[in-house]
Amino acid sequence: MTLVSIPANPVPDDVVSGAIKSRDGVELRFARWAPPAGRKGTVCVFTGRGECIEKYFETVRDLRARGFAVAMIDWRGQGHSARQLSDYRKGYVRNFRDYEADVAAFVQQVVMPDCPPPYYALAHSMGGAILLRVLHGGSRWFDRIVMTAPMIDLPGRTTGWPIRTLIRTMRFAGMGGNYIPGGSNRLVGTGPFAENPVTSDPVRYARNASILEEDPTLGIASPTVGWTDAAFRTILGFRATTYPSRIRQPLLLLAAGHDTVVSTAAIEEFAYHLRTGSHLVIAGAKHEILQEQDRYRAQFWAAFDAFVPGTSSF
Repeated sequence: MTLVSIPANPVPDDVVSGAIKSRDGVELRFARWAPPAGRKGTVCVFTGRGECIEKYFETVRDLRARGFAVAMIDWRGQGHSARQLSDYRKGYVRNFRDYEADVAAFVQQVVMPDCPPPYYALAHSMGGAILLRVLHGGSRWFDRIVMTAPMIDLPGRTTGWPIRTLIRTMRFAGMGGNYIPGGSNRLVGTGPFAENPVTSDPVRYARNASILEEDPTLGIASPTVGWTDAAFRTILGFRATTYPSRIRQPLLLLAAGHDTVVSTAAIEEFAYHLRTGSHLVIAGAKHEILQEQDRYRAQFWAAFDAFVPGTSSF
């Protein structure tokens, strides 16, 4: 499977891309980049809902400049991995366990055979929620894990009992493939910049929108009822007081001070109960820290470099 390249977002050099299959037969697109000569270690990047490999080309370059190999997948139901519904704009999953199967297939078929150890993970939003489930389940593939704005909870009353009950009722009524009430088929990340909740950087926002203009099949639209119900069940699991204490790998959670997509307070509370974790709030940043202005990204990279061993000096 090829990667989409545009002048504002060219594919980083030395890429190998292709497809693998999860244990339940779902085709997943992957990409990997070798480390610079003489360097070792791989950072596996796990994207958020509605994102694709192409959106992280800048991050790939940043990581390779630090001496790392990089490997990524598109989650099932988004990017150029297999869609679960006939309408490509509708991201869908039955249960977040399916995403855990994607991680297992990726690690076993791409990372371990072809990427140099040690292995680290960098996960954003939904990708962070999936990795928390993987870690809680006892997998120890990654030596250290960095998460940006992990989807531990949603802000306000978004996950309150009335909304959860409505979504569950709609799913049981056979509407799992419908958009949630108030949703639409407009691709995430293609609306006006002034209305976007994810970044204050107009250049990076325009770049990411241009990727979807070049190939709309990379994107997805509003959440479906099925995906939302699965996400709510995962979020409720995170609320158990013993959940974070059962994760043993070193974790660094970075929250965005102006996040309106996920709950920064929930991230802080979760981090407080981790055995080997810490957190940092980047004041002023919106949800997508790695797509933010340089002044916010610099704070992220300073924290990353202090936490992940083996980074090159600049």
